[in-house]
Amino acid sequence: MKNCLSFGLFLIIACGLYACSSSTKSSNSNQSDSTSVQNAQKDSLSDELQKQEVKLPPPYDTKSVMHFSKAVEWPEGLKPTAPEGFVVSKFASNLQNPRWVYALPNGDVLVAETKKEEKGLMKVAAKVTGIGKTHNQNTINLNRISLFRDTNKDAQPDLQTVFLENLNLPFGMLLLNNYFYVANTDAVWQFPYKEGETAITAKGKRLVSLPTEGRHWTRSLIANAEGTKIYIGVGSSSNVAENGIINETNRACILEMNPDGSNLHIYADGLRNPVGMDWFPGTSTLWAAVNERDELGDELVPDYLTSVKPGGFYGWPYSYFGQHEDPRIKEKDKHPDLVKKAIVPDVPLGAHTASLGLAFYTKKVFPEKYHNGAFIGQHGSWNRSTFSGYQVAFVPFHGKNPGKPEPFLTGFIKDEKKREVYGRPVGVVTLADGSLLVADDVGNTIWRVAYSTK
Repeated sequence: MKNCLSFGLFLIIACGLYACSSSTKSSNSNQSDSTSVQNAQKDSLSDELQKQEVKLPPPYDTKSVMHFSKAVEWPEGLKPTAPEGFVVSKFASNLQNPRWVYALPNGDVLVAETKKEEKGLMKVAAKVTGIGKTHNQNTINLNRISLFRDTNKDAQPDLQTVFLENLNLPFGMLLLNNYFYVANTDAVWQFPYKEGETAITAKGKRLVSLPTEGRHWTRSLIANAEGTKIYIGVGSSSNVAENGIINETNRACILEMNPDGSNLHIYADGLRNPVGMDWFPGTSTLWAAVNERDELGDELVPDYLTSVKPGGFYGWPYSYFGQHEDPRIKEKDKHPDLVKKAIVPDVPLGAHTASLGLAFYTKKVFPEKYHNGAFIGQHGSWNRSTFSGYQVAFVPFHGKNPGKPEPFLTGFIKDEKKREVYGRPVGVVTLADGSLLVADDVGNTIWRVAYSTK
């Protein structure tokens, strides 16, 4: 009987591993160097933002449920739906779990084809609970980055190559000072890069090691405008530090380092799973799309988009959306000092939407309402009685103040009653021609969204 209970508990824990949805950490959260703090304070938006009113239900107002989707193939000719005036097309297809996209200055598009594959008991748990069906069963983890080039400028790539391979769950990509950086799940690597090359064969250098195991294996990358700092988004290893805060060292945070890997430290803390990162146009204020915690009910806790203050603490695991204390934190583990200073996020994005990708629209091709607004890839999650996410959302900005999120690219859900979905958006990026690319990992497709006045 004891073994049965243990395995049942194991299945519950295993389900959480798929959600995309301290005293030690508090001392680290103030380690941002003075230069970063000063740069961000020059044009910080946070103090000027009009915070959106958020009314949250009490914890456990509804039961925590497991509501897994089942991935099915896109029918030939069917595409996601965008607002009137926009045209959606396939930029690339027949990929193997494309999670993240990155545009090089010369117009080449890089795609990280990567998938965490469970083994042993974890694989059994995925099958028993149904978690495994949320992913495309016909794909494998290629652990590679592919390059796509449009040589004749017809908005369709006519060259595809393997840009970099033999990686370990690659995700974040960055070109800086003639070096190409890759954030594997366990380390950031640096490779020499020559403009126009279609494959990197040079030996790379491991710059910094990153914590692994548990939930949230993705590691995102972005550099500041000056090219003097690199930021790494690292998610938590757990839902709410149930395995001990000591196991969350350098996790649930955004790390900052020099381009050579030196001076690695926490830039901002208490961010359960900060994946998408981008700079608000024309400023040095970093924004992030963050996945919040699970198992408190249908409407808790909303994922969010927020500006990120250097040295800021955003609540995880002790509280959410400011000073809402998590009831699961044991008395001996509570940190009222951290709860008191927890920063309220700027924009709620809905509970269990698994908001991952983030790109501010800096071009002028889309209608004016989209200028300087944020596109967010919402992967969709499992911990809500009805589906949420499974779309690209858009957050308009009025000057420096964000409006309410609205659907932009939809049609990824086939039949909710049958729990069937065609795709799950992840990474988003804008190209030089003003179009938007969306990585659909379950659909094995990169979608292109363009605007047409015809």
